[in-house]
Amino acid sequence: MDTISVVWGTGTAPTAMSAYDAALADANVHNYNLVAVSSVIPADATVETVGTASDLGPAGERLTVVEAHANAAGPRHVSAGLGWTRDPDGPGLFYEVADETDPADVAERVRAGLDAGRDLRDWDFADEHVETTTVEAAPGEYAAAVVVACYGESEPIL
Repeated sequence: MDTISVVWGTGTAPTAMSAYDAALADANVHNYNLVAVSSVIPADATVETVGTASDLGPAGERLTVVEAHANAAGPRHVSAGLGWTRDPDGPGLFYEVADETDPADVAERVRAGLDAGRDLRDWDFADEHVETTTVEAAPGEYAAAVVVACYGESEPIL
């Protein structure tokens, strides 16, 4: 794994799971089995903000991710945010927040989490990035928002 791609998407649908699937489709990661890891960025990885994933491998394979994901029934909105910071010559960390609140609040909470994570580590942090997305659910439908950091390409699950 050389590159971690940060992607995001939103979706609405008649059920919570189908809204989540629609949000993953919007980010183009809906055909993978997402396997969550905590939030540490390996020292040798590059993090790229791409918005929508390119082809990361065959459908049904395992994709390692850090994910911010929110679902809600309408009428209301949900927001998801993912931030990252890193040592210029070493590792870094992601922090994710997802909630039924506005994207500015989610971004503020992501930054607070990154601050707390920096305080726990003896690394020199040089920069900070935050991506958020939000979606509104109408009455009678569900909405989902995701921001996903994809660690490289997919791998066979079996």
